[in-house]
Amino acid sequence: MDQVTRTGKTILCVDNDPGIRELLHEIITHLGHRVITAVDGIDALEKLTDDHFDIVITDISMPRMDGIELIKRIKTDFDDVDVIAITAYEMTYKYTDIIALGASDFISKPFNIDELEAKLNRILRERRLRLGLRRLSTRDGLTGLYNRRYFDDNLIHEASRAFRQNYGLYLLFIDLDGFKAYNDKYGHQQGDKLLRALAEVILDNIRKDVDSACRYGGDEFVIILPHAKRQQALMVAERLLNSFNKRDVSSTGLSIGLAELEGSAETLKENLESLIRKVDQAAYRAKINGGNQVCDEQGQIASPKLSLV
Repeated sequence: MDQVTRTGKTILCVDNDPGIRELLHEIITHLGHRVITAVDGIDALEKLTDDHFDIVITDISMPRMDGIELIKRIKTDFDDVDVIAITAYEMTYKYTDIIALGASDFISKPFNIDELEAKLNRILRERRLRLGLRRLSTRDGLTGLYNRRYFDDNLIHEASRAFRQNYGLYLLFIDLDGFKAYNDKYGHQQGDKLLRALAEVILDNIRKDVDSACRYGGDEFVIILPHAKRQQALMVAERLLNSFNKRDVSSTGLSIGLAELEGSAETLKENLESLIRKVDQAAYRAKINGGNQVCDEQGQIASPKLSLV
């Protein structure tokens, strides 16, 4: 068996036939992947919202929501997910039509196991290539976090999805207190090490494949927290503050601003401008209040001496 599949990806298999779901689960698990199943398009969308998937394999003809509508919704709301469509009605659904909808590939029932494996392998290779190219263009060279360009694009994407799916989105803005003095005292090499250390703290305290951490510029960082309520955002901010302080870096701390996305999809641009302005003002409030604390627009809401739980 081709070892390219041994990458532990998460694949969602959607079919209203329990026999097909069981077969796909057995085959794809044997290929080395985590498999979740769904009975139709509505069930699939619920699972896509609750979990991270790399590939969706879906039947076309299903009750409640068919595969055609599911593919459209995936391309709109989960555009980083690849789709393989499977159907017994090859004469009804043309390969070119399915691909035009946004699917990555198409398989006819009854499907051949070798064909399914080959198409999965091809998609996984293409995903790795895309990921590599994307990393080069969207990552900060020093910290490995996403860069400002990625933040600007991804915030629009995440905010649009938050409005469509009606969930909360918060932004954390992090300013590294005392960085200029630290740089002047210990040199730029040590300053770079401190920035990398802060990046590690951030990554250790956010949700993998859900939250997005970016270096905004210089000693400023920003985190997008989708699918979050206020208490969850506060807890993330406090964990960051306490984790960084445990490193006991001389004369430094974190000024963290917190703000929630408000408004509606119809005024997206204005809402995002307001969000960035609010979170920037909150971080500035934390800074002028002495630093090493979390603030929103109203004032301090957490410091290393306070507990939110």
